[in-house]
Amino acid sequence: MKKLFFVACLLGFAFAGFAQKYAVIDTKYILDKMPEYKAAQKQLDDVAAGWQKEIDNMQAELDKMYKDFDAEQVMLSDELKRKRQDQLFNKEKALRDLQRKRFGFEGDLFKKRQELIKPVQDKVYNAVQKLAVQRGYDFMLDKSEGITVIFADPKLEKSDDVLRELGIK
Repeated sequence: MKKLFFVACLLGFAFAGFAQKYAVIDTKYILDKMPEYKAAQKQLDDVAAGWQKEIDNMQAELDKMYKDFDAEQVMLSDELKRKRQDQLFNKEKALRDLQRKRFGFEGDLFKKRQELIKPVQDKVYNAVQKLAVQRGYDFMLDKSEGITVIFADPKLEKSDDVLRELGIK
C-alpha cells in the first residue's frame, strides 16, 4: 500500500511539472475602469450621434419628397414624373451610400473606433502580456465576452508544425 501511495505521489509531482499556468481577466471591467477609455467612448458616441442626426435629416427630406410626389403625381406629366422619380431614386441612393459610409463595415465609425479605442485596447494588451511574462502564465483568458485567448506562450504555438504536416512551407 505504501508503494502504491509513493508511486501515485511521484506521478502527481511529475504531471504537476507539466502543468500550465492560466489566468482569467475581464477586459470589459478593465476598460470600464480606465478614464481614457471612457473619454474615447464618449467622443465616439458623440461623433456617431452627429452622423445619425445627419442621416435622420436626410431621411426626413426624402420622406417629405415622397409625400409631395404622391400628392402631386396625378397632376404631373410623364416626363415630370420620371424626373421626380429619378430625383427620389438619387436621394435614396445618396442616403444609403451615406449610411454605408458612416456606419457600414469598415466605414467612418469603424475607422474612428480604431483611431480612438484601439490605442487603449493596445495598452491593455501590452499590460496583460507583461503580466503574463512576469508571472509565468502560459495563457490569459478573457471572460468578458466568452473565453478568448489573449496571450499564449509562444513555445506552445504549434501552427508552423501543422503547416509542415500539411506540406505547406
